[in-house]
Amino acid sequence: MADQLIIFDTTLRDGEQSPGASMTKDEKVRIARQLERLKVDVIEAGFAASSNGDFECVKAIAEVIKDSTICSLARANDRDISRAAEALKPANRGRLHLFLATSALHMEKKLRMSPDQVYEQARLSTRFARNLMDDIEFSPEDGYRSDPDFLCRVLETVIAEGATTINVPDTVGYAIPELYGNFIKTLRERIPNSDKAIWSVHCHNDLGMAVANSLAGVKIGGARQVECTINGLGERAGNCSLEEVVMAVKTRKDYFGLDMRIDTSHILAASRMVSQTTGFVVQPNKAVVGANAFAHASGIHQDGVLKARDTYEIMRAEDVGWTANKIVLGKLSGRNAFKQRLQELGVSLDSETEVNNAFSKFKELADRKSEIFDEDILALVNDEGISHENEQYGFVSLSQHSETGERPHASIVFTVEGNEVKGDSDGNGPVDASLKAIESHVKSGAEMVLYSVNAISGSTESQGEVTVRLQNSGRVVNGVGSDPDIVVASAKAYLSALNKLHSKADRVAAQG
Repeated sequence: MADQLIIFDTTLRDGEQSPGASMTKDEKVRIARQLERLKVDVIEAGFAASSNGDFECVKAIAEVIKDSTICSLARANDRDISRAAEALKPANRGRLHLFLATSALHMEKKLRMSPDQVYEQARLSTRFARNLMDDIEFSPEDGYRSDPDFLCRVLETVIAEGATTINVPDTVGYAIPELYGNFIKTLRERIPNSDKAIWSVHCHNDLGMAVANSLAGVKIGGARQVECTINGLGERAGNCSLEEVVMAVKTRKDYFGLDMRIDTSHILAASRMVSQTTGFVVQPNKAVVGANAFAHASGIHQDGVLKARDTYEIMRAEDVGWTANKIVLGKLSGRNAFKQRLQELGVSLDSETEVNNAFSKFKELADRKSEIFDEDILALVNDEGISHENEQYGFVSLSQHSETGERPHASIVFTVEGNEVKGDSDGNGPVDASLKAIESHVKSGAEMVLYSVNAISGSTESQGEVTVRLQNSGRVVNGVGSDPDIVVASAKAYLSALNKLHSKADRVAAQG
């Protein structure tokens, strides 16, 4: 029997720590449902003690997800652990994930604790957690840069106190594959009770080696859990990419000899959902899920693929969710066809009202463009305007005039707490004028740190998807808007970002 590799997805926790990637509760639940379809073993739903909002997100995901283990991160203290356990109560299977820094640098500069104090806190917090839940994961933060003797002492003790999974993070992306794999192998060999826990890897991508390090931890180190995120989303340079690890292990089963539960046909849908929810565009040459991942431009390559696909393709595109036989919807498509397409795309709307609202938006879009692609539907469902009853700002209408030699002008009507207001402004271009027209009324004082436009599909009739990143008082948020009119999409994205700024969803930053 081949060994089982556990896939631990932390898109909703570590991925969300990427500046501007914060998600609403509804968005997190939608992504969690897609991860369940993907058959992810463990979903790290959040950091319950960091804010009331995160607590509610973890609880909501624990209530609806039945097939995956639901995990919450917690610092190694009784308050965090109790809060996480409370949020996980509705889960079929719950896991507490404790973390505490063990490197000399972190202990001295960040924790301001001695090694003996850290050791004792790790021991007592694991014991406390084990009395609340059976499934306990312990992560020594910055573990790869920790003194091996001290790390062995800590990990042996937390296993003795009931930790069932030991995760060794390369928190700052410092590791090299061979060295990291041998580091985990050495820990497992030196710790007498190492066989009592599953060993896990969690690698960051600062040197571009998160996937390679994770795979080395599995092959050389004997780890049997990989912590990763969809599209490699995460702070700084990101995390280990789920789709790359999964397809590497599947494609090279001859080398790894490992089985996984993952249903790879849902990978692309998960990638698109995360990208369109967060506004973090997937680069075209991204492995597995990039638009060019299975494209062949070279004549020699094209000739080879036409004769035999395996001349240049080591994976089948359809195995990860790509398909050339898409049913394209249009204005004559009915509600049932639309609803069926939502299900195929992994989108689950909570009520008939939401389905009706989404279908109404679909019909409006179909009147404006002849063919509706999967990407259009996902963008439409992720659009802030569908079903956000408590939003502070909502888009109503926009008119703008631009002409060569004249300064562009825009007038926009939008809602503030349900009441319509109008803003007018000139600008350097129609987009600039439109956003200044909003700001003339809102006066948020936010600084725009990113503006990007992405075509959702490949024609001039395509919807434009705009991402706006705003920063204000130390908070960074992304807003995403889509529309065939780029100026309208820009206004929607700006209002979406303002809604997130207004939500005041303060978070305590975590590492791991």
